[in-house]
Amino acid sequence: MAGPTDFTARDVQLMQELARQVTELRPELVNSDATIGELAWVWGKDRAEQGDTWRRRLWFDGSGLAGWGWIFLPYRVMRSDGKYLDVPDTLLTWQVHPDQPQLLDEILDWYADAAPQAGRRVTVRAADADALRRLAAHGYRIDARAAGDDGFWTQFNARDLGDLSSGDVPPPGFSLLTAEQLFPAAAAKAHRDAWHPSSFTDAAMEDVRRTWSYRPDLHVLVRAPDGTLVATTIIWFDERTGTAEFEPVGTHQGYRRQGLARVLLRYGMRQAQQAGARQMLVACLGAPAHTAARALYYDVGFRPFTRELPHIHGLLTPLALLAICQEGLSLHNLLLTVIPS
Repeated sequence: MAGPTDFTARDVQLMQELARQVTELRPELVNSDATIGELAWVWGKDRAEQGDTWRRRLWFDGSGLAGWGWIFLPYRVMRSDGKYLDVPDTLLTWQVHPDQPQLLDEILDWYADAAPQAGRRVTVRAADADALRRLAAHGYRIDARAAGDDGFWTQFNARDLGDLSSGDVPPPGFSLLTAEQLFPAAAAKAHRDAWHPSSFTDAAMEDVRRTWSYRPDLHVLVRAPDGTLVATTIIWFDERTGTAEFEPVGTHQGYRRQGLARVLLRYGMRQAQQAGARQMLVACLGAPAHTAARALYYDVGFRPFTRELPHIHGLLTPLALLAICQEGLSLHNLLLTVIPS
């Protein structure tokens, strides 16, 4: 596949510029799939294979891009284990400028027209009280199961780089390096090994490298004594805001629980600091049932500052009602916490 002809790298840069503005004004309102790094990573890695199932629309005002919507329709993709992954859900990612919150109404109307099937999903930051009210007015509700204690919602974490301590030393025989020292195909294989089974291809790595703000000196890896690349992360640095974001972060499945990810992150933060970054960002699963990545990030100094709330459109089905009952008081407290009276 060649990817969508109406959703270009230039569009992504416009969306990233809006992410910059929201980061400067209201960083807690940058949606989970709308950061500079997440936009570049998702567009680059999936454009060729999944782009024909995407829909996008941009909203402009007199000063530039004021909002956007990006719809992910159901899709099927081949993974590195030779099996297909079927994703049946329809998802909207979106962002509006803090001064234009009413644009979310237009985005949700467009979403309903472009994807009229039931079960439309969307996420929103818990701090965005205005968006929560607008979603409710359009028939969306918090997805009790997805937002619960074992759901797959994300939290966003940050730490300052001014007090960065010296990094961990790799185990004997292991070494730290950047993608400047590798062929792109080797970096792509490192990702597939860390996320096996994966749909990431060598061609996707080339697309990622062509997105802003990819820098090979901020794509850092760990190499084992036998030459295997065993941990990898890309750092997306924005000089204007002074922020840098890890996305993605992964360790080879045969080399986990050896402290390599911690070494990688500390090395990456030093690289980002030397490039001029003042603050580091990373997302991870936030539900109590999913502790591994969160514990790692806390161990290297990150702390949470916002989380997402998954929503779904439509009437409550019997299964949804059962899920809410099973969540019980914890979900009730969640609702009281994030929806102002």
